[in-house]
Amino acid sequence: MGLADAVHAAFQPDGVLSRTEGHYLAREGQIRMADAVARTIELGGALVVEAGTGVGKTFAYLVPALLSGERVLLSTATKALQDQLFARDLPQLVSALGLPVRTALLKGRGSYLCLHRMEQARQDTALHDRNVQRVLAKVEVWSHSTHSGDLAELPGLDERSPVIALITSTRENCLGVACPRFRQCHVHIARREALAADVVVINHHLFFADVAVRESGMAELLPTVRVVVLDEAHQINEIGVQFLGTHLSTGQWLDYSRDLLATGLQHARGLADWSTLAGHLEQACGDLRIAVGPRVTGAKLRWTGEVPETVTPAGWHEALRGMASACAQAMEALDPLSEVSPDLVRLYERGSELLARLGRFAAPCSPDAVRWLDVGGQLRLVESPLDIAQTMQTRVLAAPAESDAEKDDGDGWPAPAQHAGRAWIFTSATLGDDAGLTWFTERCGLQNAEILRVDSPFDYASQAALYVPRHLPEPSDPGHSLAVAGLAGAAASRLGGRTLVLTTTLKALRAIGDALQARFSNLEGPEVLVQGDRPKRQLMQRFREGTSGGGRGCVLVASASFWEGFDVPGDALQLVVIDKLPFPPPGDPLIEARSQRIKAAGGRSFQMVAVPEAAVALKQGAGRLIRRESDRGVLVVCDTRLATMGYGKRLMRALPPMRVLENTEGLEAALDALTRTSTTDWTWP
Repeated sequence: MGLADAVHAAFQPDGVLSRTEGHYLAREGQIRMADAVARTIELGGALVVEAGTGVGKTFAYLVPALLSGERVLLSTATKALQDQLFARDLPQLVSALGLPVRTALLKGRGSYLCLHRMEQARQDTALHDRNVQRVLAKVEVWSHSTHSGDLAELPGLDERSPVIALITSTRENCLGVACPRFRQCHVHIARREALAADVVVINHHLFFADVAVRESGMAELLPTVRVVVLDEAHQINEIGVQFLGTHLSTGQWLDYSRDLLATGLQHARGLADWSTLAGHLEQACGDLRIAVGPRVTGAKLRWTGEVPETVTPAGWHEALRGMASACAQAMEALDPLSEVSPDLVRLYERGSELLARLGRFAAPCSPDAVRWLDVGGQLRLVESPLDIAQTMQTRVLAAPAESDAEKDDGDGWPAPAQHAGRAWIFTSATLGDDAGLTWFTERCGLQNAEILRVDSPFDYASQAALYVPRHLPEPSDPGHSLAVAGLAGAAASRLGGRTLVLTTTLKALRAIGDALQARFSNLEGPEVLVQGDRPKRQLMQRFREGTSGGGRGCVLVASASFWEGFDVPGDALQLVVIDKLPFPPPGDPLIEARSQRIKAAGGRSFQMVAVPEAAVALKQGAGRLIRRESDRGVLVVCDTRLATMGYGKRLMRALPPMRVLENTEGLEAALDALTRTSTTDWTWP
């Protein structure tokens, strides 16, 4: 039986998939996608699939990948999705298919406990407050029982905890084979297990970290893999440019200063004035901040000349020279101490790397890149390519598999392969708003890939409604956020919570969150959850619980990462409110540079950059509402431009084909219908 036949058999009503799900239904779109994946695996090449919500894209690529018998690399957007894929979807299918498949999970080093760093942190208790010491003690107890060292397994550890930086390693401070705990290193063990596995689950950050610096262990893994699947592929361009560029931050500089002080006092006390050396590094960071001057947090300063905009050249260059001098002094003190400790050797190497990056930013920007200064809690100097197209074509898609690389006719070029080359599968629910998915394919160098679009099987016209309130202030009006809060609050009152408010800015997040918390300050109304007030994991868990167990319904006000990957099927979520159309922020250096490139080529930058960006983001946000066939709900987009501007029609087409509500009365009737009928016999009023 060929791969295509085996895949078809698995998706039949009485096939193996019917035994993995109690209510399995064969879906035409899912089978179409699985057929295309199977064909690409057999023939090689690249396939791009936009699969609407409910298609079941995970099984559509997993079934042919597993049945192919090939080594498979699965990459997804976040660590949470990694865990879901590895702990739930893969074991379920491997068991159902009865395959002797070894699977492995591989994350970036920042996800794993570093035993050496933990021991150092425990010894430096004088540098930490009691709360940090308490958490460190808890980590140490857990370290004796964990096999994987994956910090996601440690209950109660807040992902925002400052302890995480103390107990994990980075590329800069890892000692590698010189580490005294290398044999027990969780990162090393995870990489070793990945090399021995048939299916390896990673994330996009890890994938591109390796493309950029060959640091993640993927350099050994990728050549042995014939099938590569990148799920949630709409994120790979933005993640890729982060890793393919050059970054230097005052945070890195201060980390180096702290490590220099702690390590010097621990291993070479009295051999250098570590306090003074560390102080010079800290002072250099402060001088750079002074040279930049007072700026609004979150500002991105264009850097088209020798210095960032509005920054005085003399002060800037003097501050950079001060940073270089402080780093050189530290390295001079470290140089004769290589025999004392591998930690000191690594500090010397880190100093060299910092100086090299500093030199990069003292020189002119690369002509095919864009440079800017990010102003936040720390200063970040960034130089980035505009997209990943060239890298994908020359360093990723063109890289041979191990079996191909072995076929060499002696002149340095691979001989013609006698079997299919590597298969690349790129998939997401949102990859563009045109038939060719050009928003995705052009930036990722995939113009020659096969394109497949599979619509959602959901009946959106009967399951969901869309309302664009015409009476709200314009998005630029200072009172817009309070008006959104008023509308969301009134709707949430009718529903008893069950409301997700998605904002496009942190300022709106805070304004709307504060207004709703003030409105529902009593214990009788819905519970208002605001992103940032608790760890993300806790917010998601509480919202999904909803009214189950006698609790109150919830209103969650969130931004950024909650626009996608937040899955709440069922009655806990019946209303999604989006405050504004998610156009790229004005002044974003990458967006501006991409727009300028399009203008130079004679194109219309707003239509080719801003509108597709907004369409993809809007579709992602709207996708939070309907997650399965029995879900019912209302989407409210509080931006009159969706109904009044010419580009609004294009953005409307990007949304699922929901019923449109014309006025406030229609919205209220739809919300009331959600509360007085069950989801099994629900119909519009």
